[in-house]
Amino acid sequence: MRALTAQWIANAVGGELIADVDTTVTSVEKDSRLVTPGALYVAFVGERVDGHEYAPRAFELGATLALVSQPVAGPHVLVDDVVAALGALARAYLALLRTEGDIRVIGITGSNGKTTTKDLLAQVLPEAIAPQGSFNNEIGLPLTVLRAEPQTEFLVLEMGASAPGDLAYLTTIAPLDVAVVLTVGTAHLGGYGSPEALAEEKASLLDGLVPGGVAILNDDDPRVSAMATRPVLAADDRRLVTFGVGGTGRTVTASRVAAQAGRPTFDAAVAGGAVAPVSMSLVGEHHVTNALAAICVALEAGRTLVDAAELVGHARPLSPHRMALTIRPDGVRILDDSYNASPESMRAALRALKDVADAGRSFAVVGEMLEMGEASLAAHEEVGLDAVRLRIDHLLVVGAGARAAYVSAVREGSWGDEAAFVATIDEAREFLEERVIGGDTVLIKGSHGTGLWRLADDLVGATA
Repeated sequence: MRALTAQWIANAVGGELIADVDTTVTSVEKDSRLVTPGALYVAFVGERVDGHEYAPRAFELGATLALVSQPVAGPHVLVDDVVAALGALARAYLALLRTEGDIRVIGITGSNGKTTTKDLLAQVLPEAIAPQGSFNNEIGLPLTVLRAEPQTEFLVLEMGASAPGDLAYLTTIAPLDVAVVLTVGTAHLGGYGSPEALAEEKASLLDGLVPGGVAILNDDDPRVSAMATRPVLAADDRRLVTFGVGGTGRTVTASRVAAQAGRPTFDAAVAGGAVAPVSMSLVGEHHVTNALAAICVALEAGRTLVDAAELVGHARPLSPHRMALTIRPDGVRILDDSYNASPESMRAALRALKDVADAGRSFAVVGEMLEMGEASLAAHEEVGLDAVRLRIDHLLVVGAGARAAYVSAVREGSWGDEAAFVATIDEAREFLEERVIGGDTVLIKGSHGTGLWRLADDLVGATA
């Protein structure tokens, strides 16, 4: 982060500077435990924790300033709304960087694949600043922006949305040079009411393009492909790039898509130009979409197709609980995709499980898909049907919210012991300990709020 004075920060956020001297800030941190000397400590008030209580600790660790909504003992900038102030600070900071350098801002959204695509780009463009974990909301995105330096060439931002207007707000903080839309699925559908409303939210990312900006769209998704007619793209100073599997008229395409032990391979081609083979280390054929998006961005950043294909192929999972395959010493394979879940990602995970298991037994441990609204019952029933149709050997459904998956599996397949339901994670752990043996593959999949990631950690760490 470029050094900023306390007065500059106060002016940027419209706050009152309360300090004896005009101190300097060289980093921003919201967790008092992670504060380093020169940091601006941002005190948020959450449901269970009031960050103001930890301001003394932050100052002890070397914070030179705090951003607060109530006075604290130490130099601080007082504002009415800390979240809004953080956004204003990031907005002003990025505008400052644009005047001092040639930074290009890349924004990624989609119902699925945002974090994986961000992680791919972090390895394809190693000089880029990218989010840590899933910093993709009104707090995480500004914190990522504030990590950029005057010499930063590429700033990769993951942009999430759970309610109308979220993406429009995020693009006011960080106007985009490159906007990537991956998919319009049913994740967070409860916040929008219909797929059409969700598609409109995703399309609003394109309205955040700066003059001369580039829109990169997944032409395999009809709702994303339709965004090509967005009025903002009719301007002569903005360009459209499309990608997809096969087809014609696309900027970048994938052909000869296959999977080896669950890891996708394909040939990437630029329209009328080069072709390069891609052999991915990530698990799941659905990652072809993410890889194509990353390749498109890499080409816009000046990489050759051959270089981009090689870097995408070598890329590994960076964020936890996302299609992470671990082979334990006892021969059990754990496929951990427990960070989040939607109907589309659940289906993709089940297919990946089948591919990875190969000749061994497959166990799908699934929890509730949260934020589905009125579509929740039907969506969970479909999970059970998918498990039967894909011939998953064992389905274990965890938690009352996902029980419909168990019921539909039993009805569809007339399963006996092949399908089971447990109410708690502890029961799920006991179930697996009694049945899983070497050569089996276990998928853990559910929304983050279900806590199934704890079970994944236990299963991976038990014999690590």
